[in-house]
Amino acid sequence: MSKQPSQPRCCAIVGAYLSGKTSLLEEILFTTGAINRKGNVNQGNTVGDSSAEARAHTMTTQLNIATTSYLEEEWTFIDCPGSVEFMQDTYQALMVCDVAVVVCDPSPEKAITIAPVLKFLDEHNIPHMVFINKMDQPEASVRELMNALQDISEHPLLLREVPIRENGEITGYVDLVSEKAYKWHDGERSELIKMPQAIQDREQEARTELLESLADFDDKLLEEILEEVQPPKSEIYENIHKDLAEDVIVPVFFGSAEHRGGITRLLKALRHDAPEVMQTAEQHGIDTVGNSAQVFKTIHAAHAGKLSFARVWSGHLKDGMTLNGERVSGIQHMLGSEGHKINTARTGQVVALGRLENTTAGQILSEDGETKPPYWPDPLPPMYAKAVQALKRADEVKLSAALAKLNDEDPSLIVEQNQTSGELLLRGQGDMHIKIALERLADRFSMDVDAHPPKVAYKESIRKSATKHARHRKQSGGHGEYGDVHIEISPLPRGSGFSFNDTITGGAVPKQYIPAVENGVMEYMQKGPLGFPVVDISVVLIDGGFHAVDSSEMAFKKAAQTAMREAMPDCSPVLLEPIHNVTIQVPSIYTSKVQRIISGRRGQILGFDAKKGWKAWDEVNAFIPEAELQDMILELRSQTLGIGSYIDQFDHLQELSGKQADQVVNNNNQI
Repeated sequence: MSKQPSQPRCCAIVGAYLSGKTSLLEEILFTTGAINRKGNVNQGNTVGDSSAEARAHTMTTQLNIATTSYLEEEWTFIDCPGSVEFMQDTYQALMVCDVAVVVCDPSPEKAITIAPVLKFLDEHNIPHMVFINKMDQPEASVRELMNALQDISEHPLLLREVPIRENGEITGYVDLVSEKAYKWHDGERSELIKMPQAIQDREQEARTELLESLADFDDKLLEEILEEVQPPKSEIYENIHKDLAEDVIVPVFFGSAEHRGGITRLLKALRHDAPEVMQTAEQHGIDTVGNSAQVFKTIHAAHAGKLSFARVWSGHLKDGMTLNGERVSGIQHMLGSEGHKINTARTGQVVALGRLENTTAGQILSEDGETKPPYWPDPLPPMYAKAVQALKRADEVKLSAALAKLNDEDPSLIVEQNQTSGELLLRGQGDMHIKIALERLADRFSMDVDAHPPKVAYKESIRKSATKHARHRKQSGGHGEYGDVHIEISPLPRGSGFSFNDTITGGAVPKQYIPAVENGVMEYMQKGPLGFPVVDISVVLIDGGFHAVDSSEMAFKKAAQTAMREAMPDCSPVLLEPIHNVTIQVPSIYTSKVQRIISGRRGQILGFDAKKGWKAWDEVNAFIPEAELQDMILELRSQTLGIGSYIDQFDHLQELSGKQADQVVNNNNQI
């Protein structure tokens, strides 16, 4: 057996939505004695998911952090959101954990839902185990699920136990290393029993597969297998410990978090096999000299102020210590939403640090403030947006400050000002992501806002040329106003923007007034005859007239606006809609559904190919109108078990005509 580490360790609990992660955390805390009564997700009384929005929607919406001890060793478990809309939290938490437990549903059809998190774990060499939950269901099949999971895992899955069945139901398991059999008892510890004769052949077959998988990474074990020598159990345990730490195998366990089945077995595996904090720091290339910690999550609590959750990589952190130029004001161990003050945090511990106002997730804290993180996950690209506005004008500054705090907590929530419409946009991963953010604005910051779909950045242009003469004259005593212009308006190729020139000769329009003509044209172009900004036109000042006393820059500016207003309707104005280049990423089994989604949204499919580095995933490239993108992620997620995603960027403007154009213009004129 490997030497047991004594420093505090950290484990992330990850998986798909509704896989039972929060129930697993609750059972672990009960089994380890951190709580004396188990809560229930549906009753809203669990340690995790204690926030108002989590309980309102019965789902994990942010990290649940809980520290406990098991067999006199300290563990911090981080229950991560399962919905892909909150994956930013999950990815950041994984970067500070020693090991992850991937919780999955026993249904093979749902295996694909954990593909994104498995890919992240594989890419970043984070040791992980799989825990198949809800195995008390009669239809659960370990063999079928293993095949489905192996299709999406880059590393070999190592089945650590086989199920014992009675009357078609799984009632226990046989450990494939110790070859001991256990029977589950609802709500109690498992009972050691004699291995049923009916399962012995299956146990031997599975044990052989386990040894052969381990032998791929150990020459000595391979020789023993080839020579038909039975390796000692201690050697097998040592291989599992080493291979898990190197992230070359994925041990698989199963059980039932609701009924305590397999929980103690999982805890023992974590205790024996999970790497130490120093190994984790080395794996991520983090300098462990001196006192250092890394922040992975920040929260702006209503009463406690800002809390920075951090993993201590080396040394000790003390209350009042200065880190990165800021004084730590309070250190807490967390058990869900409850914090327990401590004076010192030691290597390996996960703690909440108070009042580090300038600290963001990803930063490494040290006394000299010079340690830089080698890698940190980038914010996920947004796929959904709402335009937000404070209901009270006096709250606009307060709204900006509150949104900045939400972005600090979750970098995948992006706040930006739309340069065309002037709207303040809150962009995120989907409808629920934005909905939860708005609820936090109301509950935590007392901000009442109006939220609605953002305006589409329609533009307009022209198909024909026109020439127009316009004169602005006004006399009201004293100096009057006089400006006379002849302009020629012509269409430009799409994407050319705006061009202004003059062909004035003989001083028909003095040079000092020509810029005023251009300014008048540009001001008019903010809203053309269809009601949208005008693009891709050329305007040439070809002639004009002036008055020695009454002419001014303002007069010529107004004359230019009049000329544009009268000429543009004669230029065959046309509506332009923005088209985005979109790359949709989905499992290959859903590619045909994606093609139908694109066609149904007036899109043009440009092609598709295998997603680089992903097993059985495709990327579909298409041109799709911006108006059709606004809620596309909702349909995409509904057609792909919640895991489809896309990236997009503006590509070009395209003419829109017929009833659709008429409807856009009419709707805009009614605003």
